[in-house]
Amino acid sequence: MSRNTVPLSQIVGDYMLTQEENDFSSNSSHAAIHNIALRGIREIGFDIGKKIKSLKLSIDSSNNTVELPDDFVDLTKIGSVGEDGLVHVFTENKHINQSRAYADASGNAVSNSSTAYDSDGDGVFDRVDSKGSTVGDEGGASLNDVFESYIFRNFIHGVTQGRLYGIGGGQKAGMYRLNLDQNRIEIDTDSDIAEVVIEYVADEARSSDPSVHVYAEEALRAYIYYKLIERKSQVPMAEKSRARSEFYNERRKANARLSNFTKQEALQVIQKNFKQSPKV
Repeated sequence: MSRNTVPLSQIVGDYMLTQEENDFSSNSSHAAIHNIALRGIREIGFDIGKKIKSLKLSIDSSNNTVELPDDFVDLTKIGSVGEDGLVHVFTENKHINQSRAYADASGNAVSNSSTAYDSDGDGVFDRVDSKGSTVGDEGGASLNDVFESYIFRNFIHGVTQGRLYGIGGGQKAGMYRLNLDQNRIEIDTDSDIAEVVIEYVADEARSSDPSVHVYAEEALRAYIYYKLIERKSQVPMAEKSRARSEFYNERRKANARLSNFTKQEALQVIQKNFKQSPKV
């Protein structure tokens, strides 16, 4: 675990130890506090402390797709590793048709267009989707394929999160479409590649040992207290209002600290990679 993060188990344990008998949140069970803390990680993390992961995944050659990881929330980049060892980023194309087999009038797959059916008469033969996948329970990657850092070609450091660099200058290594309905990414590229590297926002609450940045620790503690008393009828409205204000204030401070942190990181990367030569 990173030095600048605090495990959820520690925060929950400390919270229970510091409760006093006359606290409005006293007598709360460990399970209740833990569940609220998990919700807090999502509430806080998606806004101010996104968990960015990189993963190398195998492409299912039968339909050129990659299954999304279990903790996937949103895609930030996808590409393939080139001979230079850098990731060449794909361009999004929402009109990719990943159905490789033609369909007859009954919707059954056929091997060629001679027996295919054009249901709407637009000159484009119907196709049937093959939804097979080779990605297993671990997302098709070994532990060595999970990265906190992976270099994406020609990208300046992301301002808000992550340590990945990506493409610029209109270069195109391939295309992709994010298909959330089928829980997959569909790939279209001229190169013969077997793997892609994806960078995505991960649901930290689904990890085996969730954690938060130290800057967001107090915001999470404030969230736990606020949610524990929010629906208790015996708690005065003034106290609920105070707890709510404290949470939003702590979240604002955490956001300010993390924003300054990432801006300084970005500046360091720009200074480190600055060259006098022109760039494409």
